[in-house]
Amino acid sequence: MNTTTSIESLLDSAELAALLNVPERSLAQWAYRGVGPPYVKVGRHRRYRPEDVERWLERQTRGGPDAAA
Repeated sequence: MNTTTSIESLLDSAELAALLNVPERSLAQWAYRGVGPPYVKVGRHRRYRPEDVERWLERQTRGGPDAAA
């Protein structure tokens, strides 16, 4: 297990959906299609590491002056 991530810091789908201001259903669809943030499975449940979500968000950046031409 990654020693920098504590179990207490894992986000469930409801928490992440609230942080991203998207419906939980969007997270489920993204997971199914393989386009959402990385997650770990705990039984039937998806849990998200905050650092994985941050990296995923960085890769979602589009447009603006820093975007590649």
